[in-house]
Amino acid sequence: MKRHGILNSHISKVISDLGHTDLIVIADAGLPIPSDVPRIDLALTLGVPSFKDVVSAVSEDMVVEQVILASEIKEKNEETLRFMNDTFSETEQKFVSHEAFKQLTKQAKVVIRTGEVTPYANCILQAGVIF
Repeated sequence: MKRHGILNSHISKVISDLGHTDLIVIADAGLPIPSDVPRIDLALTLGVPSFKDVVSAVSEDMVVEQVILASEIKEKNEETLRFMNDTFSETEQKFVSHEAFKQLTKQAKVVIRTGEVTPYANCILQAGVIF
């Protein structure tokens, strides 16, 4: 058994396989997922697991050089935006429209679906490097 980090074998493998600039999505329960992008569905019940729990776990294991968020989060979900700002305070953030965000998900290596049910609780994480 692993001593540290993510125990979910699918997420652990995806993070291990990422190259520089690869994208992963952490999504709320309602984000449409393109049919040709692999899905890791963690949703158990409404709100479980939370977006924040999944982002926290992934950000501990993954080098993130850029975070992409829907611009609508600024008005519709200030609490989650504050969490993202705190979690990625030293990481570049980019805002795009929710429609553009959905288009970008087509480029992702994977979408990790949470049980989150608050508006615009989605992010795209772009992989960085440790050197």
